[in-house]
Amino acid sequence: MGRADLKVFAGRSNPALAEGIYQSLAIEPGRIEFIDFSNENIKVKICENVRGRDVFFIQTSCPPVSDYLMELLIALDALKYASAGRITAVLPYYPYALADSKDEPRISVTGRLVADLIAAAGADRILTMTLHSPQTMGFSRIPVDQLSGVPAICSHYADLRLRLGRSLDRDNLVAAAPDISRAKVTETYAQRLGLPLVVVDQAAGENRVIGDVADRDVVFFDDAIITGDSMLKGAAEVKERGARQVYAGCVHGTLTKETIARLGRANFQALAITDTIPLSADARTPMVQVCSVASLFASAIRAIHEETSISALFN
Repeated sequence: MGRADLKVFAGRSNPALAEGIYQSLAIEPGRIEFIDFSNENIKVKICENVRGRDVFFIQTSCPPVSDYLMELLIALDALKYASAGRITAVLPYYPYALADSKDEPRISVTGRLVADLIAAAGADRILTMTLHSPQTMGFSRIPVDQLSGVPAICSHYADLRLRLGRSLDRDNLVAAAPDISRAKVTETYAQRLGLPLVVVDQAAGENRVIGDVADRDVVFFDDAIITGDSMLKGAAEVKERGARQVYAGCVHGTLTKETIARLGRANFQALAITDTIPLSADARTPMVQVCSVASLFASAIRAIHEETSISALFN
């Protein structure tokens, strides 16, 4: 397909990230219209010809999650019935990413349901970033490309200079998993940064820290932060064992104002996140530092469109 065949549209979930992707691709946004009716129905109108075109639709998962998920499905259906040649759903943060297993009776594995809905709505493939569990890709009957947000977070910490005006001592810095279940995730960060790995084992009734944190700065890493409970408990444990400053990094900042306030009260020096999820105005503080992944998504879109390899982008 030629570059003239490329069309990129975006939903209303993350306009800043979408604008960054357009700028990186050096293209104009696809023209699309959204109408909200008084009965809470949504109408999506594609305002230009997409017949036979290679189309990408950007929509992340963030509040209001259900509204944006429905908007995504309606837009995909509209593109399908407008005879788009190929449709790629670009989902920076995958909807219901945490609902990836049947861990109690009589529940829906909603991550699988979402994959079915996206395919049924008309998507031919999915482009996403850092799934909570790789098994989510196995739910989908259409191809899934998963980019990694880890390099963006690691690049932020690589030179160990934060915008708070203090340099970290690399020789006395460790990467920490806030819970033993997240050790594998955190190991990816630790290996990329060349740092020792510490694990906080928050077993019921007996918390322990596996690794040396005394007189060291500690950076907690994970794929997402929601309530911040694991990070807060982990920080308390390492400080009790002599850690100096604590920092944090995650790909998806599913953050509320209260979560930010709790991390601040626990004296986290900085939290690095990507822009897969828009940061609300009341959650913006000097502690939160946003690393954009717009250019990475743009590179993946370009590679998919031009049908070249995107393997190098996975890491």
